[in-house]
Amino acid sequence: MHAGLASKLIDAPTMRRLTELSDLDPSLVVDDFAAPAASAALQEAEVLISCWGCPPLTEEVLALAPRLRVVIHAAGSVKHHITDACWHRGIAVTSAASANAVPVAEYTVAFVLLAGKDLLRIRDDYRRRRAGHDWQSAYAAAGNYRRTVGVVGASRIGRRVLELLRPYDLDLLLYDPYLPPGEAERLGARPVGLDELCRASDVVSVHAPELPATRHLVSRERLASMRTGATLINTSRGSLIDQRALTEELVSGRLDAVLDVTVPEVLPPDSPLYGLPNVVLTPHVAGSLGVELHRMAASAADELERYVTGRPFAHLVSADEWERSA
Repeated sequence: MHAGLASKLIDAPTMRRLTELSDLDPSLVVDDFAAPAASAALQEAEVLISCWGCPPLTEEVLALAPRLRVVIHAAGSVKHHITDACWHRGIAVTSAASANAVPVAEYTVAFVLLAGKDLLRIRDDYRRRRAGHDWQSAYAAAGNYRRTVGVVGASRIGRRVLELLRPYDLDLLLYDPYLPPGEAERLGARPVGLDELCRASDVVSVHAPELPATRHLVSRERLASMRTGATLINTSRGSLIDQRALTEELVSGRLDAVLDVTVPEVLPPDSPLYGLPNVVLTPHVAGSLGVELHRMAASAADELERYVTGRPFAHLVSADEWERSA
C-alpha cells in the first residue's frame, strides 16, 4: 500500500488482532515489490494484506511469492492490483468494499434528505432575510414526504443507500440492467429504465461502476429530461455523467448537484461549479475518511481470522465480479 497509509488505516486494536492471528511484521509496508525487503517477505508470504497504492500482482511478482494463497484487500476495488495471473494461480481475493460502502451511503443519504428540504436555498435565503419571512409559503414545495429518489446501480453502495432510505416516506426507483427479477422489490424499490428514472425522480443518485459502457451513462438527453429543481448526486466516478451538459444545466440554475467526483478529479480553478449556490463540491471524500479507515482494516482482520480458522470468506471477490467491477 502507499507508504504511510498503514498507520492511518490500522488502529492499535486491529493491529493487535492481526499480529495475534499471523506472523506479521507491522513495520514492513511495501509499495514496490522489487525492493529487497519486499522480495524477501514475498518468498514466505501466504497472505497479502493490501490497500490503496498496492502495485499490480503480475505474473513476475507472483513468481517471487510461491506460497501466496490469499490477498485480503482493506479497501474497495481490487481492479488496480489484481491481475489475470492471480486468477490463473487460484489465489483467493477478498475486499473490504462492503465496509467502504457504509460511509458513501451515509454521505448520499444525508444529501438526499437535505436536497428534499431545499436546504441550500433556505440557508442562503436566511442569510439575506434573517427574519420576518414567510418560510412556509416560500418553500411550500420543500420536504421529504413522498419524494421520489432514483438510484442508478444496485452496487454494494446502491443497495446500502436503498436500505438506509427505506424507513423514510420516499418512493424509491432503481435502475440496474443486471438485476434479477424481483430483486429491486426485495430492496424496497421499483425497477425502472434509466430514462424513466431520470424523468420521474426528485433526486438521482449514481452508484454504477466506471466502465467503457457506463461513460456518460447520465447523458445530455437524460439530464435535460430531469425535473426542474431536481438534484443529481454523484459519488461514483465523474465519467458516468456528461459533465459539460451537467455544467450547463447547473449554471442555468435548472438543476442542483452534489458532486464528490468530477472530470478531472480536481476541477480547474476557473470552473463555474466552485461558485454556484446550487452545487455542493467535495474532494472525493464520501468514501472512508479519517477514522472510517479503521472499519476497512477491521474487515480485513475479520477475513484473516476466517482464513486462519478455516471458515469461508465473507467478502470473496470472484473473477466474474472482477471483470465487471470498476
